[in-house]
Amino acid sequence: MNEKPIRCLFIDRDGTLIEEPQDEQIDSFAKLKFVKGVFKNLSFIREHLDFKFVMVSNQDGLGTDSYPENTFWPVHNFIMQTLEGEGITFDDIHIDRHWPEDNSPMRKPGVGMVKDYLNNPQYDLTNSYVIGDRDSDEELARNIGCKALILGKGGMTWDKIAELLFAGERIAEVWRKTKETDIYVRLNIDGTGKCDISTGLGFFDHMLEQIGKHGMMDLTIHCKGDLNVDEHHTIEDTALALGDCLLKALGDKRGIERYGFCLPMDDCLCQVALDFGGRPWLVWDAEFHREKIGEMPTEMFLHFFKSLSDAAKMNLNIKAEGTNEHHKIEGIFKALARALKMAVRRDIYHFELPSTKGSL
Repeated sequence: MNEKPIRCLFIDRDGTLIEEPQDEQIDSFAKLKFVKGVFKNLSFIREHLDFKFVMVSNQDGLGTDSYPENTFWPVHNFIMQTLEGEGITFDDIHIDRHWPEDNSPMRKPGVGMVKDYLNNPQYDLTNSYVIGDRDSDEELARNIGCKALILGKGGMTWDKIAELLFAGERIAEVWRKTKETDIYVRLNIDGTGKCDISTGLGFFDHMLEQIGKHGMMDLTIHCKGDLNVDEHHTIEDTALALGDCLLKALGDKRGIERYGFCLPMDDCLCQVALDFGGRPWLVWDAEFHREKIGEMPTEMFLHFFKSLSDAAKMNLNIKAEGTNEHHKIEGIFKALARALKMAVRRDIYHFELPSTKGSL
């Protein structure tokens, strides 16, 4: 029986496990400070997951007069002993001593330090990760064919790294094609708010961007609809595709907060409460007195949220008051985004379904 290939975490040291000083040398105990969250999260990963831990660190000029070994090893050994005391042990440790100008293939992002893992069926590099804090760590990941988790990039923290490794990415794609519309939606719930949205309706695009931006989700929506007829099919089918994508990205909903917002926008007060309980329902308490805002008919607002609620299988309760019609609907979309951000937050330390029934 074939053994399952080994997944690896190729983990940088300075700037990743310990904070890096301005001179980039941890050559005294006075400079030593561990990165926030490293103990709790690496210990959790080590205990609950089956990754091989591999340290991969550039130490420029180690062993030369500018960085004597007797200033490096006492601090390094203390780092390793402290981590081990928290249940964090490394299976392999690779330290490269070259200067950048040496252009050595051993130095990251060169693959020399990890050559034993390449083209080796024992290792599953596709599902392995480089964890670091620099572009060179991200480039190393590309060079060896694995994924990268870069601290500080897009708000990445050790808390987020542990969550993604333990509970997985929440990314989904939906293609929806009918005689009336052709729609592609991609959603990354754990994104940074990047949006690429084009529906042919400028104001509708602006509203959908609120969901991604204020919900901290990466959202792509491309829609080609029969706008020569009217806007109805484009708006309705986009809501259905987005709701379906949201439902797929959430997966089994284990560990999520489930519920989630109220915010003001100038003269308006908008409230969106939601529940990912699996029972779609819409309560709509918002009146609009203009026929259109931009190219978007105001009668389609209710229809959008009803379709979204149905497809995502969520309970939506929406209320808005105010006089400016633009502010009112934009406030609703922003409140929806904030409610989504709150409701989809995961807690891997309480990784269970948020339901007394045992199912959602």
